[in-house]
Amino acid sequence: MPSRARAIVIGASAGAVEALSAILPLLPRHYPLPVIAVVHLAPDKNSVMAKLLQMKCRVDVREIEDKEPLQAGTVYIAPPDYHVLVEADDRLSLSSEEPVLFSRPSIDVLFESAADVYGEGLVGVVLTGANSDGSQGLRAIYRAGGSTVVQCPKSAYASAMPESALAACPGARVLGLPEIAAYLIEVAGLV
Repeated sequence: MPSRARAIVIGASAGAVEALSAILPLLPRHYPLPVIAVVHLAPDKNSVMAKLLQMKCRVDVREIEDKEPLQAGTVYIAPPDYHVLVEADDRLSLSSEEPVLFSRPSIDVLFESAADVYGEGLVGVVLTGANSDGSQGLRAIYRAGGSTVVQCPKSAYASAMPESALAACPGARVLGLPEIAAYLIEVAGLV
């Protein structure tokens, strides 16, 4: 467990709505950390992910805008067709660089930039998905001293992403969705 968590990053793909809907509504209204999530979405359609999750959550949920400052108690959802990076001044930036592993937004891009900024104060979570995006980013978080969590592959809608994350980062905690929510509350110092 990080000595003092400063931020949470989450990556998910196939089955993401169900997984995030099992975790995020359990966070209390005044959750003291920012949560940044990348979900693989169709690049040519508007997303309703943030609005859908906001209806279920006590924390604020919003789609990321370029240069937006991070605030505690807010879940930031990556917009379709943009990479998300965490900047050293605690802002989020959007990028239209080439897709990574056929994905834009890329989980690896978010995780690696957040690891550079937060180091041991970062918690990275890889959830369900059908490709290997997030594996290298989770390893970067681990190498920077952060805490790494992977959804139990057997409980995932699509197991390829958690299995790939575990292959790249075998020291990660393997938890079910309710346990991941409890862990996020614990690392925020709320228990």
